[in-house]
Amino acid sequence: MIRNTAHTRLAWFRRRLETFEPKPGWHAWAYEFFLFGFKQAWACLFGGLMLALLLGTHLFYPDDAMLARYDFLTLAALGIQLALLALRLETLDEARVILAFHVVGTVMELFKTAVGSWVYPEASLLRVGGVPLFSGFMYAAVGSYIARVWRIFDFRFVCYPPAWTTYALAAAIYVNFFAHHWLPDIRIALFALIALMFWRTRIYFTNWRIPRWMPLLIGWLLVALFIWFAENIATFARAWTYPDQADGWRPVSPAKLGAWYLLMYISFVLVAVVHHPSESKSGTGATDNP
Repeated sequence: MIRNTAHTRLAWFRRRLETFEPKPGWHAWAYEFFLFGFKQAWACLFGGLMLALLLGTHLFYPDDAMLARYDFLTLAALGIQLALLALRLETLDEARVILAFHVVGTVMELFKTAVGSWVYPEASLLRVGGVPLFSGFMYAAVGSYIARVWRIFDFRFVCYPPAWTTYALAAAIYVNFFAHHWLPDIRIALFALIALMFWRTRIYFTNWRIPRWMPLLIGWLLVALFIWFAENIATFARAWTYPDQADGWRPVSPAKLGAWYLLMYISFVLVAVVHHPSESKSGTGATDNP
């Protein structure tokens, strides 16, 4: 199955990969696995470049540089974003999603740093309060990945709940990120609502020729797990630090996976505003309206 991707530079190369004819049997399976890895890496382009910047500047950025490391990261992230648009490696719709994530993420950062959930230990000029501006790009990297992987794999759904219910739940999760500092933390109830709303939802994705599927709840968990791995690299690079890392780096608690899962849900719903979940014709024939 070949989809129209002429609005990005990936189109020609991707078309060549998708029309390649490997030998039957294990060669075909291995090729499909390679193609899946290539497309996932392409979807992670913005996030991968940001992570490389964090680690590279931690290891090699000069301590006596005139430009603070955090300010360099902000300018570099902005440069990457502009380059992706100029080279048509990213669409305008995807850039709008990234901007929305930047705003949503920066608001959360301002609050969380104010209450001491984490800190940015290095000095910088390009900041708002205690939050350097590059931090918003870390949230934008998540939005960029979801928007790109949705398009690249042509996501379709079976039994996707009504849109208004997903928006309401996302709003409740976002409010709880702030409110739990004063009110009871209702994240267990939020997890239960996510499971109740999406336990029948399948996501269909076309990697090569045959649509594959998995439960959407599991798909979110896998992405949240990879974000947690990336967070360990970022905190090792002192992009930010948690209170228990003040005396030296230690792995981020696996308990953070729950927070990333909830943030993953919010991220997915924000991207769904642009991409509009479509019903799969490869599934059970369900007629649930997304």
